[in-house]
Amino acid sequence: MKAIRRFTVRPVLPEPLSPLSDLARNLRWSWHTETRDLFQAVDPDGWQAAGGDPVRLLGAVSAARLAELAGDRRFLRRLTAAADDLDDYVRGRRWYQSHGGAPDSGGPGGTEFPAAVGYFSPEFGVTAALPQYSGGLGILAGDHLKAASDLGVPLIGVGLLYRHGYFRQSLSRDGWQQEHYPVLDPNELPVGLLREADSTPAVVSLALPGRRALRAHIWVAQVGRVPLLMLDSDVEENGPSERDVTDRLYGGGSEHRLLQEMLLGIGGVRALRTYCRLTGHPVPEVFHTNEGHAGFLGLERIRELGECGLEFDAALEAVRAGTVFTTHTPVPAGIDRFDRELVAQHFGDHAELPGVPVEKVLQLGMETYPGGEPNLFNMAVMGLRLAQRANGVSLLHGAVSRSMFAGLWPGFDADEVPITSVTNGVHAPTWVAPEVFRLGARQIGAGRAEDAMSVGGSERWDAVADIPDADIWELRRALREQLVLEVRSRLHASWRQRGAGEAELGWIDSVLDPDVLTIGFARRVPSYKRLTLMLRDRDRLMELLLHPTRPIQIVVAGKAHPADDGGKRLVQELVRFADDPRVRHRIVFLPDYGMAMAQKLYPGCDVWLNNPLRPLEACGTSGMKAALNGCLNLSVLDGWWDEWFESDFGWAIPTADGSATDDDRRDDLEARALYELIEERVAPRFYDRGGSGSGGLPERWIEMVRRTLTTLGPKVLAGRMVREYVERLYAPAARAHRALDAATARDLAAWKTRVRAAWSRVAVDHVEAAEQPAAAGPAHLGSTLALRVRVALGELQPDDVEVQAVAGRVDPDDAIADAQVFPLKPTGASSDLEGRWVYEGPLSLDRTGPYGYTVRILPAHPLLATSAELGLVTLPTEATGDGEAGVLLR
Repeated sequence: MKAIRRFTVRPVLPEPLSPLSDLARNLRWSWHTETRDLFQAVDPDGWQAAGGDPVRLLGAVSAARLAELAGDRRFLRRLTAAADDLDDYVRGRRWYQSHGGAPDSGGPGGTEFPAAVGYFSPEFGVTAALPQYSGGLGILAGDHLKAASDLGVPLIGVGLLYRHGYFRQSLSRDGWQQEHYPVLDPNELPVGLLREADSTPAVVSLALPGRRALRAHIWVAQVGRVPLLMLDSDVEENGPSERDVTDRLYGGGSEHRLLQEMLLGIGGVRALRTYCRLTGHPVPEVFHTNEGHAGFLGLERIRELGECGLEFDAALEAVRAGTVFTTHTPVPAGIDRFDRELVAQHFGDHAELPGVPVEKVLQLGMETYPGGEPNLFNMAVMGLRLAQRANGVSLLHGAVSRSMFAGLWPGFDADEVPITSVTNGVHAPTWVAPEVFRLGARQIGAGRAEDAMSVGGSERWDAVADIPDADIWELRRALREQLVLEVRSRLHASWRQRGAGEAELGWIDSVLDPDVLTIGFARRVPSYKRLTLMLRDRDRLMELLLHPTRPIQIVVAGKAHPADDGGKRLVQELVRFADDPRVRHRIVFLPDYGMAMAQKLYPGCDVWLNNPLRPLEACGTSGMKAALNGCLNLSVLDGWWDEWFESDFGWAIPTADGSATDDDRRDDLEARALYELIEERVAPRFYDRGGSGSGGLPERWIEMVRRTLTTLGPKVLAGRMVREYVERLYAPAARAHRALDAATARDLAAWKTRVRAAWSRVAVDHVEAAEQPAAAGPAHLGSTLALRVRVALGELQPDDVEVQAVAGRVDPDDAIADAQVFPLKPTGASSDLEGRWVYEGPLSLDRTGPYGYTVRILPAHPLLATSAELGLVTLPTEATGDGEAGVLLR
């Protein structure tokens, strides 16, 4: 019999146990071992049944057990200690407060940090108990919040609350992926409803075409010190279609996605304003857009400034100054793009954003650049145009992004496109197994171990060098054994879901071996990540799995997008291979990959495999999480591995990009390289137990584990990542935001308008150079060229521009590489031509070989973040100059 209404009955905790409620409602428990241990002590069986979720646990524990605990002095002492520790964590001074985070205080080098930062993302992976994520973007966002909390950064997260989350994955009998969408009741999640002073729910509202309205409630999850606001459209005041806007993550068609992104961006800013009004939280000075989905937040901020009397162009400058945009995809297909007419319809005459004309909205997002599709509205393009600072998520991805979006800055080389990079990191307290933490705590103390994982510091990680080989190897085997048991349990449940009877499943008890080299591969399943590359030569893979003395075993997991049948076929292909009775004890596919599985999988693997098509992996943080547990990486040089790989602690899979003539040929070559690496280098090192003095331990393998921890440990931390965001992006954005009051914003907007209008008449008239001192023959290393340049500025003045010489080695086509920039100074107006100015300056010849230079003119203003900001540059024509621009140095 089915209930006609569902609701949650909450327990009434005895007064001595009341702190349990606060501990359960702050998601710090998801990465704080002592707090999790406390909840486990409430009811060990109930804790396991609740999936490690304190809210579910407290909703199910019996009144008799609560009464027993209320009289247990030992438990109450532990409870008091945990509550005091959380209070100190939330209220105490941390890194941010000690390095310039207090209002009007100077940080390092006089840098003042922002009072608060709004961090917008379509998904957040904080804990499995709050399933609001699909993959790496959401997990990264969750780790960003946690690291900000550990460092004391006053971040406010903003996202959506999806009533069905992403999806739960299972397999059919023939291995086809099946999706399930369980209903999530917010009252059963570790969140609370934001309420007005009169206790009514706080509401944000957006106007939609057809005089409709989209309303949303605001749920708040407390992530340590950081509040996470999640908008929920499933409210009674909405019509049926509006209630479904926040139904599923990355679900629905184009209009559905557009409404989600309008709610996230526009509604998110309104929710943030409401939260700050009700709680007194400092108002953000900086807004961080995590991928393009939240880009509409900039339009709402322009509307706000318009209500204060600021014209659109001036408001745009003020908004750009305080906005940071992070792009996460090197794949154009991964960017949300909408038909022009759909966007125009939703930002047209319904006056949702008064003062923001629809024509201006379209100009911000349309692909009006060489190579773009002029009828498409691109969310990443809008994000870049609305942000003065932008970044990719690894060094390589920054370079790929500069090339990918170079059309927005015509005339500039790709390496000058103003997109920098901040390499992702992972939140070690979330992803490091408790056993690994305890080993580190034994070595350097619990406090220093916590600091090492949260704040970093190579000197703390260096202590791993003193841990005995035997202890490291014993730990690695214990973690592998835990993974084996976890795999068997999950595999048994999966086969039961696939329809197998209990009598068919005896073989699962012998799946995997805790003494066999274990390789992990787990991620989303788009084609470029190449889930099935390992299957290119199945006979070769079988030989590796069943090797008589050096076998390997592989644990695979991953979800394909529900609409991606190609990805589902890849899953099915892998599953069918893993179902083969000859190898099913050596390779397994685990359905429903998520945070709970990942926290067992990363520590238990010896090697983490990553084989994307280079350079299509933006970062690839799963390998970082594995590394923090002493797992070695075996990966294509892509993402973060391209940046930090060293042969001392892992292996690089050779790639055939640029040499293979087609995709199949490339996959064949790279799969062969993968098999050879495993067979000839990886497996022998794992099974090499050395001589008599080694104690039967694989000494060289253990040394690689040690090097992984000491060298990669401090680098891959989310704490390092967030510190970089604060110092390199948030602080400069805060300074730029403060510099643009209304009058200054108007002046900057007017200056940009004037420069753009006059730029067509800016030209390099003439370039001449003389070597100092004069010498016959080729130029020599160490000599100097004296440049004299005449430029036409039209209505502009020298203060409006910068004239530069750009020099460096040249290739056979005279393209300048490794360019150096030499500013030239104005020496006065040309005496014979009106509107002409003369610039001069030295060019030092400090490199040998084929060498060349050119001259260019750029807009210049003290409030520009980079000279490429306007996308305007003037170069000489072929007729400019009085001789060869190339110079040969000996």
